Amino acid sequence: MNTSNTLSLQAGFADWQTQTLAPTLRKAPERVARFVTASSTPVERLYLPIESSGHERYLEQLGFPGEYPFTRGVQPTMYRGRLWTMRQYAGFGSADETNARFRYLLSQGSTGLSVAFDLPTQIGYDCDAPQAAGEVGRVGVSISSLADMERLFDGIPLDRVSTSMTINATAPILLAMYVAVAEQQNVSSTQINGTIQNDILKEYIARGTYRFPPQASLRLTRDLFAWCSRETPKWNSISISGYHIREAGSTAAQEIGFTLADAVCYIESALNAGLSVDDFAPRLAFFFAAHTDVLEEVAKFRAARRLYARLMRERFGAQDPRSCMLRFHTQTGGVTLTAQQPDNNIVRVTLQALAAVLGGTQSLHTNSKDEALALPSEEAVTVALRTQQIIAHESGVANTIDPLAGSYFIEQLTDRLEADARRYIDKIDELGGMVAAIEQGYPQAEIEQAAYDFQRSIDTGARQIVGVNCFASQEPTRLELFQLDEQSARRPIERLAEVRERRDALRVNRTLDAIRAAAQSDENLMPVILDAVRAYATIGEICASLESVLGVHQESCAEVLA
Repeated sequence: MNTSNTLSLQAGFADWQTQTLAPTLRKAPERVARFVTASSTPVERLYLPIESSGHERYLEQLGFPGEYPFTRGVQPTMYRGRLWTMRQYAGFGSADETNARFRYLLSQGSTGLSVAFDLPTQIGYDCDAPQAAGEVGRVGVSISSLADMERLFDGIPLDRVSTSMTINATAPILLAMYVAVAEQQNVSSTQINGTIQNDILKEYIARGTYRFPPQASLRLTRDLFAWCSRETPKWNSISISGYHIREAGSTAAQEIGFTLADAVCYIESALNAGLSVDDFAPRLAFFFAAHTDVLEEVAKFRAARRLYARLMRERFGAQDPRSCMLRFHTQTGGVTLTAQQPDNNIVRVTLQALAAVLGGTQSLHTNSKDEALALPSEEAVTVALRTQQIIAHESGVANTIDPLAGSYFIEQLTDRLEADARRYIDKIDELGGMVAAIEQGYPQAEIEQAAYDFQRSIDTGARQIVGVNCFASQEPTRLELFQLDEQSARRPIERLAEVRERRDALRVNRTLDAIRAAAQSDENLMPVILDAVRAYATIGEICASLESVLGVHQESCAEVLA
C-alpha cells in the first residue's frame, strides 16, 4: 500500500466533510438519522478505498472468476458463456395437473424444472393416510408411489431436462422414484441431471418437515451422498438451503452462517463414514433466498462463495478446485410478497432476481405476483418467467462478470457479511456442532429474534413496505386467482387404491423387510429403497419401515421454547 497516497486520501476526505458535507447537512438534513440494510447492518454515507486498495489484497479477497476464492464467480466466463438455468418451481394437486404445468413452462422457455411436493409427501405419508387429510395437493404435488412419479414426468425426457426436487426427510425415496422413471425411459442413472434438496438440518431449524431423529436423518443423507457419487455423477446429492432459514426471518449473515454450518455438519458426517471430501464435495449445491435490498443480497452471495471456499480448503483440505466452488440456486423471497397491491410484487421480484444475477447465481426461480394469496396462476407464472428472460436478454447485466466488483460499498459489505457469518459458524463449533446447537435451540432463537426485530421495524414504521404501511390503498384487490379443482385431492387417493390392487403384495413385503434389515445394519439404504420403489411400495410404507428402526423425532423442550 502506498502510505502517502492513503494519507492524501484521508486528508481530502476530511476536507470534503468540513467544506462540502457540513453546509449541505445544515441546509437539508438526511431523510433518517441512521441508514441500515434489511438486516440492520449500518450503511455508511461514503465508502473509500482506504482499507481495500492494493493488488495483494485484491488477489487474496477477490481473485479471478473461476479461481479460488471464487468471490467473482465459479465459472471463468459466467453468463458470457452460459446463462443461468431458468427453473420455475411448480407443483399442485395430482401428478397429471403438475405435469401439464411443467409442459407449459418448458414450452414458454423454462430451461429446468423444480418440483414442489405437498406436505404429506414431504413428511412421508400416503395421500390416503389420516395425517394427510386436508393437505393432499395443497402446497405441492401429491406423490405416494412410483405410479404418481410416472405420471408427473410423462412425456418429459429425463436425459434432456434438469430437475430440482424440494424434498428432505423423504429425499432418498423420491430420488429412487425419479431414477426408476428414468429407467423406464431407457435413461441411465449416469445420464440424469439435477438436484435433490436432501437438507434435513434446516428442517429442524426453520421449516419443520422432518420425520426421523437428526442422527438417523444424517445417516440417510450420507447414504444418498455415497450412492450418488457412484451411480449419478451428474446429479447434485444435496442442496444445502439457506432459503428457508431466510424465509423464517434470519438476517443475511445468519442465512450464510447457518447454511454453511449445516454444510460443515454434512461434510463431517460423510468424512466420518469414510468418504473422501473430493469424492462427494464437487456435487454439493446450495440454495439461497434473494430479498429486495439489492446491494446487500449481491454482497451476501459473494461473501458466501468466498467463505465456503476458505472452509473447504482450510478446514477440510479439499484439493479439487470443484470442491471449493459454492454453486447455488436462488429463489426470490416468498416472505417479501404482499397480499396488498399484489402487482407491486412484480417489481419486488424483478429487483430480487436482478440481485441474484448480479451475485452470480447458477439457477433462478422467480416467484409469481399472486403467491401471497393463492397458488400461482398460469398468467402470473408466465410473467415471473418473462422477468428472468428480460434480465437475461435485455438488461445487459449478463454481459460482464461480477459487474459490481470494486464498488467500495459492495466490497466492504461483502467483507462484513463474511466476518459476521464466520462468527456464527465459530459459535456453533463451540456448542458442539450443528446437531448439538439445534438441540440447544441456538439457531432457532437467533432467527426468531431477527424475525421479531424485522417485524417490529415494520409495525413501528421505521421500515417502509410500499402498499402495507405506506402508500396504502383502500381499493379491494382484483386478481384472478388460481383455484384447485375439487377433484384434485380425490384423484391421488383413487389411483393409490388402484396401485395397491394391482401390485405384487408379496414382493412389496419382501422389499419392506429388506429395508428394516438394512436399517439395523450399516448397509447403505439407497439400494433397498430403490428395490421397494420399483415394486410400487408407497412412500408411507417405506417411511413406516424406516421409522420402526430409526425412530421418530420429538422436539425437546429447548427446541420448543427457543
